[in-house]
Amino acid sequence: MEEVGFLGLGIMGKAMSMNLLRHGFKVTVWNRTLSRCDELVEHGASVAKTPAAVVQKCKYTIAMLSDPSAALSVVFDKDGVLEEICSGKGYIDMSTVDADTSSKISEAIASKGGSFLEAPVSGSKKPAEDGQLVILAAGEKALYEEAIPAFNVMGKKSFFLGQVGNGAKMKLVVNMIMGSMVNAFSEGLVLADRSGLSPQTLLDVLDLGGIANPMFRMKGPTMIQNSYSPAFPLKHQQKDMRLAIALGDEYAVSMPVAAAANEAFKKARSMGLGDLDFSAVYEAVKVPE
Repeated sequence: MEEVGFLGLGIMGKAMSMNLLRHGFKVTVWNRTLSRCDELVEHGASVAKTPAAVVQKCKYTIAMLSDPSAALSVVFDKDGVLEEICSGKGYIDMSTVDADTSSKISEAIASKGGSFLEAPVSGSKKPAEDGQLVILAAGEKALYEEAIPAFNVMGKKSFFLGQVGNGAKMKLVVNMIMGSMVNAFSEGLVLADRSGLSPQTLLDVLDLGGIANPMFRMKGPTMIQNSYSPAFPLKHQQKDMRLAIALGDEYAVSMPVAAAANEAFKKARSMGLGDLDFSAVYEAVKVPE
């Protein structure tokens, strides 16, 4: 790939753009808070003052933004992507958004002659740092093929899922399952503790059985120590639960487990836990109704 632009340097975007730099890509970065760019500059990145300036300079621009409103803002606002996107340029949105948001962006990019790919990722801070994300792409196949060298640096596996919207839907389904699982896990830890069992022993038992999984293995020890350094902020997990439930509404899928999990995340947010890791929902589950 030629020079790559990168919009959004939060927990994920910073790690992903750093991997591109480490693997020899030329990268131009932008972030709403420009000071976030400083560490990337130390590793060889260039900085642009607006999303439009990034797109003007780069053939391919990647975005990793916090939510649908941020994803739309970067494209449609003054000095946004739309002002400079044109034939021969590609825009790859790796943010987690709903299918409607992806479709709006796709149509706008296409109207200017540009190519569009949605490519949300499964994985949080550590997989992003280690280049071990799972990339769920959909949109223009030609742009997907051109993006493979960058995807191979940022992720361990890329899937091409067809038309725009399918990547967004797959990501929401995955995160809905994850959010529901961490709630059930939290309830189990609380029940073990209140009934006089050792939560650590519960973790050991779970890890030897059929429901052993990397998330329990990674999150369990920190949860029982009440430590929630954010790999994936709880407020973003709750946003994904909300979007997944809306997707269920659209297709008339009954999702009582996901709906209950969403309520627990909302409760955690109301307790001021939104910026902590999503596993901090454990604190909301501990609180008696």
